[in-house]
Amino acid sequence: MEKLKEQLHNPIIEQRADPWVYKHSDGYYYFTASVPEYDRIEVRRATTIQGLSDAEAVVVWRKRESGILSANIWAPEIHYIDGGWYIYFAAAHTSETKEGLFDHRMYVLENRAENPLEGEWVEKGQVKTEWESFSLDATTFEHRGVRYYVWAQKDPNIEGNSNLYIARMTNPWTIELPQVMISQPEYDWERIGFKVNEGAAVLKRNGKIFISYSASATDHHYCMGLLTASEDADLLNPASWSKSKEPVFQTNESTGIYGPGHNSFTVSADGTEDIIVYHGRNYKEIVGDPLYDPNRHTRAQAFTWNEDGTPNFGIPVAESKRVAGA
Repeated sequence: MEKLKEQLHNPIIEQRADPWVYKHSDGYYYFTASVPEYDRIEVRRATTIQGLSDAEAVVVWRKRESGILSANIWAPEIHYIDGGWYIYFAAAHTSETKEGLFDHRMYVLENRAENPLEGEWVEKGQVKTEWESFSLDATTFEHRGVRYYVWAQKDPNIEGNSNLYIARMTNPWTIELPQVMISQPEYDWERIGFKVNEGAAVLKRNGKIFISYSASATDHHYCMGLLTASEDADLLNPASWSKSKEPVFQTNESTGIYGPGHNSFTVSADGTEDIIVYHGRNYKEIVGDPLYDPNRHTRAQAFTWNEDGTPNFGIPVAESKRVAGA
């Protein structure tokens, strides 16, 4: 008898934006995300994606009272690299001014325990880049023996909020220059409200490397684009990367999901389905600053592949009620 695929009921976790899911070799899915208070980093795990809904959230780190690392803790990601666990995240210096809101830098935590819900998380410091400027949403991936770092940053000489950059890493908390810009907001759909490219996630398949990213303001205009490079290309050459001319995942009025984005990728428990994990709201109109509307919920759904080898994310599926025992 064919094994039944896991039925996903959305939202997976309410009020968790910028969701990151990593499926480890121990059979657990590890999850972290931005919390509405922006004051801590939580990690939870479960043997199924749906199981993350009820899993205990363990606080592994809290913001400082003042100075650096003291405000707006955003978009943590958990990775397992060379026998250790690492969390990449962004933090601001202060939350008292608008400048503080957009004064983020990128930091790394390390844990050498087998289970990242245990052990000690050690601050490895700031990831230094070419400029001391607004930077966030770092991710990392390995390709042919080289580890790369991809992130969003404000170039002081370029109009707009953030572009996407890539660099090689010398260890899990250090990059080596040069850093290379591989995308900046150029299409209209990337420049609504803010000129933003952020929230990168990497997918390797069919001889290609894909980097999804999110664009525009964090309201219903928020959407996803896609960069593509050949696996044989020089990933530090901007010319190696092509960009989708249209969003590849966006608001869908018919299903009632607005502003989907800041995603991660994983696979089903049996490894047969590719899964996109993302956040989105179930309403369009927002009162006040979208960043302080807490209802960006974590969602997940399977996606397929086009004949040309590119991912087909479809549309964000409507919310579904979780039935007892599911």
